[in-house]
Amino acid sequence: MTQPSVILATASYDHTIRFWEAKSGRCYRTIQYPESHVNRLEITPDKSYLAAAGNPHIRLFDVNSNTPQPLASFESHTNNVMAVGFQCDGKWMYSGSEDGTVKIWDLRAPGCQREYESRAAVNTVVLHPNQTELISGDQNGNIRVWDLTANSCSCELVPEVDTAVRSLTVMWDGSLVVAANNRGTCYVWRLLQGTQTMTNFEPLHKLQAHDGYILKCLLSPELCDPNRYLATASSDGTVRIWNVGGFTLEKTLTGHQRWVWDCVFSVDGAFLITASSDSTARLWSMETGENLKVYQGHHKATICCALHDGAEPSC
Repeated sequence: MTQPSVILATASYDHTIRFWEAKSGRCYRTIQYPESHVNRLEITPDKSYLAAAGNPHIRLFDVNSNTPQPLASFESHTNNVMAVGFQCDGKWMYSGSEDGTVKIWDLRAPGCQREYESRAAVNTVVLHPNQTELISGDQNGNIRVWDLTANSCSCELVPEVDTAVRSLTVMWDGSLVVAANNRGTCYVWRLLQGTQTMTNFEPLHKLQAHDGYILKCLLSPELCDPNRYLATASSDGTVRIWNVGGFTLEKTLTGHQRWVWDCVFSVDGAFLITASSDSTARLWSMETGENLKVYQGHHKATICCALHDGAEPSC
């Protein structure tokens, strides 16, 4: 198989992972995933592997072959794995689970190398662009910064007590972090580097983005600059695009019939892919808000999507 320049994958409650040709909408590969449903998908920076976060394991699949079996399996979580991601040169992977832990995995070594206790079900984990801090959000409303150099929790805050943090996103330059919760609210902080490496949160804005749950929030990538956007995907069936300048609503993407669970920007921020309970994924133009393509093939809710259409990042 020649490696496509654009890798687009989705996973569904129908226990399959599908790979799509982004432009044509054709599904060219289906992986059966019978053990559990997949909560999150992430593609390695070098486009070689796809990580699927399930319950309670993470499986790593080869992007460039038709092998249905995973290349590796990461076992040590004891409940749903809700978050997975990679360090920028792909040497290690991080994960967060409903078992209350955040873990780090060296892809070249067996087992889990580090574990951090959040003491509540972890819904979301993001890696700060400095590659030395993980930020997690949990079901009890806690946001914690895990300093990987000091190997400890360096910062803790609770924007809204007992309101689950569903999704976190960090601006590519490390200047902003956004937390979205079950009440449709986004909390925005400016990130200030302290005298130590500890990141300080300065409250910047509180945005009532939706009436329903926000299931995913995502800030636009570097190549989108000088335009900076926040996308919020919601149980109300829409995705809203906010201008980060004043957090004004730029446009609302309508077309999905049910909850929108996930979204991902193209590398230049010109397009957005979304995944929904209506069993489809969709491709949207950020300029016009138009739905350009519908990816149909899953038989049940499509829960997550992953896209890698850029060059390999240089750390």
